[in-house]
Amino acid sequence: MKFVKYSRYFGLPVLCAAVLSQMACAQSDINDDDSIHQWMNAERQKSNPATMYQYEQNMQGTLFAAYPEYWRLNYNLSSQDPQVVNDFVSKYPSQVMSEKLAADYAEIKARQSDYAAVRAVAHSIENADESEACAIALGFNQSGESYRTIEQKHNVWLNTQIKQSLCDKLATEMAVNPRITRTDQHERLIRMMRIDRRQLSSRQAPLDKMGDILNLSNHLGLPISYDTLRSIADHPNGFFAQFATSDYSDLNQYLYVYAISQLAHRSYHEAMIQLEFDINQDNNRSQKLLSDMTRRYAYRSIAVKRMNMNTDDGFGMEAVSWFRKSIGEPFNFEEAEDYAQAAIYFGQWHDVISAISSMTAVNQGERIWQYWLARSYEQTGKKSEAYRIYQVLAEGVDYYGLLAKDHLGQRLTLSEIGATALPNISNQDIQQVMQNPYFARAFLMMNNDVKSEYASREWNWAVKKARDANDDALVVAAAKYAHDLGMYHRSIYAIDNMPNLRMASLSHPLPYHNSVLTYAQAVGIDPAWAYGIMRQESRFQPSARSGVGAGGLMQIMPNTAKQIARSMAERAGNMNDPKTNIRYGTWYLNNLANQSGGQIAVATAGYNAGLGAARKWLPTHDVISADQYVEAIPYFETRDYVKHVMENATIYGLILGNAMPISQRMGVVQPRN
Repeated sequence: MKFVKYSRYFGLPVLCAAVLSQMACAQSDINDDDSIHQWMNAERQKSNPATMYQYEQNMQGTLFAAYPEYWRLNYNLSSQDPQVVNDFVSKYPSQVMSEKLAADYAEIKARQSDYAAVRAVAHSIENADESEACAIALGFNQSGESYRTIEQKHNVWLNTQIKQSLCDKLATEMAVNPRITRTDQHERLIRMMRIDRRQLSSRQAPLDKMGDILNLSNHLGLPISYDTLRSIADHPNGFFAQFATSDYSDLNQYLYVYAISQLAHRSYHEAMIQLEFDINQDNNRSQKLLSDMTRRYAYRSIAVKRMNMNTDDGFGMEAVSWFRKSIGEPFNFEEAEDYAQAAIYFGQWHDVISAISSMTAVNQGERIWQYWLARSYEQTGKKSEAYRIYQVLAEGVDYYGLLAKDHLGQRLTLSEIGATALPNISNQDIQQVMQNPYFARAFLMMNNDVKSEYASREWNWAVKKARDANDDALVVAAAKYAHDLGMYHRSIYAIDNMPNLRMASLSHPLPYHNSVLTYAQAVGIDPAWAYGIMRQESRFQPSARSGVGAGGLMQIMPNTAKQIARSMAERAGNMNDPKTNIRYGTWYLNNLANQSGGQIAVATAGYNAGLGAARKWLPTHDVISADQYVEAIPYFETRDYVKHVMENATIYGLILGNAMPISQRMGVVQPRN
């Protein structure tokens, strides 16, 4: 069996002995490396540790040598000593599987509360995701380096929508971190009071989360019993009756917020009626039962719940009013974002400024909030401040940068999006790509149809290593080669993840050009919009399939395909066929546009979330600009989706010779009937 060996001197695989033609050299490198076939055989048997040991011996020194050892160690990873993990990392330095083994190990040990083991491997994790970062933070929470845990505080401490179980564990255990203050504990307890006890996921059993409240209240010297919490959760109205006849106490302030929050989860209308009744009663008492803090947090809790009901009930200006009444207590990010979105939707620009100013400095500095701060300044007579922010934003070619350009009266130019002609890559460039171990592994996997999880991990890691090395030329060469192989999703990822690279020919390619132009023009929609949808939906992979069954270039659901076919008086075609998928997708876009009154932002939201939801989000109070409509979309996925599609379409419009500013493309959104 022939394997590719690493150069003793340079640590690179010797793949191409001579400079041939670009494709010949690259193809020779890939096809002549038999270790990928060994890897494929090993992957099918990875659950057998003894077999993996044999593959380890046979594959030593090859590009894929780390894998069989990873699979063997991962088989019983929880029983491994941390030194074994660190030895693996030392043996395969800077490889993605080294990082993965260390990260897997850290997560397992964090779940087992073996924090010494977590600390022992933490240095081997350089690119931690959200869950891995929480595992590392858990490891250092009660150590001499507890400050490393506090770095995650802004992500978890006041977050009531944590999705990762280890981050949930971290938030609970952070309560005993020596750097957590009494004020911190108070603020978290208030937020925990707001969680709906009836809708906790299986990993967040009600008893566990109530235990979090019990622990925090004990830390604050205000012990609460489990039976009290359960009784209030089941019968909040009973608590209000009892509260009205009780003396003032600090404990009752927390319990009131808890009770009003539980009632709000059933009906925010009932909760607000109860709150206003209690405040009116309290204002007539000589000795108040409700503190100003309690009143503000009660308004805050109901306002957040109101925002959670926007798809069911439509938007309501009362949410802005309730948030406004809660000012005076610190906001967590969820609360500040909800306040800002409600204020944006209703054009309450002073409230937008208040909401943004309540965020952390880090959040305020994000492009999204800088844009809305500028929009608010522009609407409140502070145009010079607004234009200074717009000028900074306009240097970027993203959604907010394009919007900022419009406010400055600037037009997007070809020079700003980078070359629209494909780059010329030399033989030497291709050879360097194939002599890079990171890209070599990725291309071997991609060309042998290895499972996407492996190929994506290697490709993304290769791009990261090149970015860390500031090697733009290597990334361009690798992206061009991927593009030429029809792997547009890889070339797009590569260019998108290089901050100093702008090359539209690779980041915004034009595959299926004739089909897109023909079918888009046949139904009367802008081809740039179709390309914008396609880039976001599938990254131009005709066999792409989502977890819910959407398929093809434009990710059409099977039932939608049948409906389209019936409307076109034909039998449903194959959604993996590019021409059919584009024909159906462009027809469907035109249909959505017609049903949305030509409002492209609304139609785009409907393409992702369904037109019923998109219509629910239409204003009832007045015409609003489309950027206001988009920013207030309740579903993060859809909100992010529409922004990317509009950005894509604006760039594609320029490439296709039909440039249109993003604000003009999005237009305004009319009130629903």
